Amino acid sequence: MNRYIVLTAVAGALALATMSPALAQVPAAQTPGTIGAGVSADGVAQFKDERTGKVWTPENVSKDNQTPQQQAAMPTTPADKAFDPNSQSVATQIVVQRPRGNLMGTVPITAGPTVPAVVIDSPWLQAVPQQNWLSVLYVTNNSANVVDPVVGCTFTNGGRPVQDTRIVLSPAGPGERWGVPVYGPPVSTFVDRVTCRLLSPA
Repeated sequence: MNRYIVLTAVAGALALATMSPALAQVPAAQTPGTIGAGVSADGVAQFKDERTGKVWTPENVSKDNQTPQQQAAMPTTPADKAFDPNSQSVATQIVVQRPRGNLMGTVPITAGPTVPAVVIDSPWLQAVPQQNWLSVLYVTNNSANVVDPVVGCTFTNGGRPVQDTRIVLSPAGPGERWGVPVYGPPVSTFVDRVTCRLLSPA
């Protein structure tokens, strides 16, 4: 699960969250091998790293890895977003992001025959109102070496990809755990899942 993770959002709840900030948090269904994502009541999530307890919010998440198109994208009225997501037809974007991560802390060096050198986990998929879909990816270096992680994430709607993203991370030192923002398409594009996998180190 650590090398290949799937986030499933409650599609209806996230779509409505872009229109109604009063929507209460809706937990995603949990099944073995998946990590759920939900939307906060005020439309802005606080991302809490369960391993270190550190909390960060979209306000202090770097937006450096957003493309100019993503930064300029603004949704239209709620009526314009009230479409049938199954009829959505968009060309798959391929995006390379080099985010500035947040150092969450350090963990014990545990890499060995049964523990991978680098693991990823990500508990969030968030529709940030008037901006983009946002996932927060946690990358942990369990080894005593410096590593240069590369992660691939695919944002999909109904199994159809709408954005493929390659995240090139800064070097992670021994035992370091980093929180990394991963931006998807504008919220005017319907997304119901993001799948992330560790590309390097293999």
